[in-house]
Amino acid sequence: MGKKRITNQEGQLVDQDKRGRAVARTTKKKVISAMLSIQATFNNTKAVVSDMKGNALFWSSSGSLGFKGAKKGTPFAASKVGEILAEKAVAAGIKDVSVVVRGVGSGREPLIRGFIGTGIELLSIKDRTPVPHNGPKPKKPRRV
Repeated sequence: MGKKRITNQEGQLVDQDKRGRAVARTTKKKVISAMLSIQATFNNTKAVVSDMKGNALFWSSSGSLGFKGAKKGTPFAASKVGEILAEKAVAAGIKDVSVVVRGVGSGREPLIRGFIGTGIELLSIKDRTPVPHNGPKPKKPRRV
């Protein structure tokens, strides 16, 4: 079967990968300062860019970029998510961001590095990882 190849009027091949589609969807709003919220778990890394009021502008995750299984939680996948969101942010006119990080996954720092690699100014980084205060009783240890 293979990939479908679509040509445009001039006979050039049109790129049909997920990265091209992810960047094509941009917002019509022009925002100068924004907030980047990152949720980094062991299985996936998700990120949302919103304005300072909390209204979501655009999002991406390593699963939506085509990574599957254990590869979704890798630092490489997280850096690709950061690069995609940075391209969208530049197109929306965002100049500076403040970052809120949740979770303990391995994609926390690579996503931020990939995002600020385009020249967007980083205002602050806050770690809002939820910490339990002895809530539910933990599972019993496994007997092998």
